[in-house]
Amino acid sequence: MFVRALGERAGRRAASRLDEAAGEFDEEHFDDARRILASLDQRAPDIAEVVELMGLSQYRLGRWHAAAKTLERFRSLTGSTEQHPVLADCYRAQGRWVDVEALWEELRERSPSAALVTEGRLVAAGALADQDRIAEAVRLLERGWTVPKRPRPHHLRRAYSLADLYERSGATPRARELFGWLRRHAPDLADVAQRAEALG
Repeated sequence: MFVRALGERAGRRAASRLDEAAGEFDEEHFDDARRILASLDQRAPDIAEVVELMGLSQYRLGRWHAAAKTLERFRSLTGSTEQHPVLADCYRAQGRWVDVEALWEELRERSPSAALVTEGRLVAAGALADQDRIAEAVRLLERGWTVPKRPRPHHLRRAYSLADLYERSGATPRARELFGWLRRHAPDLADVAQRAEALG
């Protein structure tokens, strides 16, 4: 990818720098990753992998506006919905509710994978809850929900968010039941054990 944009020698060097940035990101050195990527982006602004990782680094640094701008570039370059949940969360942090809803609708319609759609659903429900639209948030998380026989991480995150919203909405028996289920399947997830204990 870099060789086409920069030539053989410079391209190989840039690819090595991208690997270095990915390593910094994996080590949670997000600002170091962002600095490396910014330099690469100046020289080869159409490399989707650079744009994507830079947007994710900005997101992890809490730079919502910059991350949204960068991830919109990734969306334009690729047509992918892969980072829609992260992009939607950037808009959620800025209170851009219409943009959150539009991204959720696009993701839901394209249904790329259960895990990705679940992440988008969680952000959309969180945005509704941020606006004190708790009942709508509950309905969004309840839609199509059944307790899985073999829960995967995205099932557990959805169950946690739903249990939290049940408690916030005053549906204590439902919250107790779901936190109890989570304690059996993922006792180390967030504060599941304490929440289940508090609800008796």
